[in-house]
Amino acid sequence: MTNPDRVAFTLFGRDIYWYGILMAVGILIAIWLADKEEKRKRLPQDTILDACLYMIPLGVICARLYYVIFEWQYYGQHPIEILYIWQGGLAFYGSLLGGLLGLWLYSRHKKVRILRIMDCVSPGLVLAQAIGRWGNFFNQEAFGLPVNNGSLMWFPLTVRIDGPHYFNGQLCSNPYHLATFFYESAWCFLVFIFLWANRKKFKHDGDAFWAYALLYGFERMFVEGLRGDSLYLLQPGGLWPEGVRVSQLGAFLGVVCIAAFFIIRHNKEKRLGRLIWPAPEAVAEEAGESLETDEASAQVGEALEEEEVFDEGQPSDEAEAPEASETPDEGETPDEGETPDEAKGGAE
Repeated sequence: MTNPDRVAFTLFGRDIYWYGILMAVGILIAIWLADKEEKRKRLPQDTILDACLYMIPLGVICARLYYVIFEWQYYGQHPIEILYIWQGGLAFYGSLLGGLLGLWLYSRHKKVRILRIMDCVSPGLVLAQAIGRWGNFFNQEAFGLPVNNGSLMWFPLTVRIDGPHYFNGQLCSNPYHLATFFYESAWCFLVFIFLWANRKKFKHDGDAFWAYALLYGFERMFVEGLRGDSLYLLQPGGLWPEGVRVSQLGAFLGVVCIAAFFIIRHNKEKRLGRLIWPAPEAVAEEAGESLETDEASAQVGEALEEEEVFDEGQPSDEAEAPEASETPDEGETPDEGETPDEAKGGAE
């Protein structure tokens, strides 16, 4: 398979790269889907659009900073290239942290529930990842282990990398590698289908986001171990022959913590017989419906009371009944054994 050019077209003398186009398309689709969820989640109008003004800039900045920090040995000597984001080098975990920071700042400023916004964003976010990973294909990056078996050299199982390239910091002469970008793209698309199909079934605010983080982290634990361009917390060697990859460690810790949270909460809810924190969306909706029902019942009751008056020329049932009570004449005292209320003739 012949690899396509990473440049989509040229505009006013500037090259426009597929990487940037796919990122932009993914972001726009994510915003559109989140905006649809905004109405269902009963968030104030334009919450998602306003939040994106915080999330997107911080997400891009932190994605780049995250990558640069772990590659400082290179960028320390070429600082101007820190700005060349169109050449790649945006770490997903950095963008996630930056986006969450922006969302936290927005929710604090506007006093809206951050977990509810995170639920709105999650399906579109993972779909944007599925789309954006194809930018790695055009840039010929984020590929996996070299493949020597000729029967496996077909796309999308493997991808051909043109020209000299490095794998785990060493020059690699084998042009065929596992197409790890495709594995992640396919997995993210499946996660999107799951989240979108079940978005109305989640019982707690935040459940859609935690499910996304759990499923994505599970995939990243395995696929990251196949890649040759990982960022390392500890370089290979010594006690860690394979090194410690930042993304793999972060994914593992995230999966363990989220799974533990789900299990503990489930067991506690089972023991208590009710839903607990975070505030269940279903309970909130039921409370809203109950409130509306109570208000409607009150209005009906008021209408019925207004109708219980004399029709024209006809007394009501209450009017036909004998007078409820007659107060005793002055000087009269209640019969012996009667309470003052009974002496009043049972007006109630």
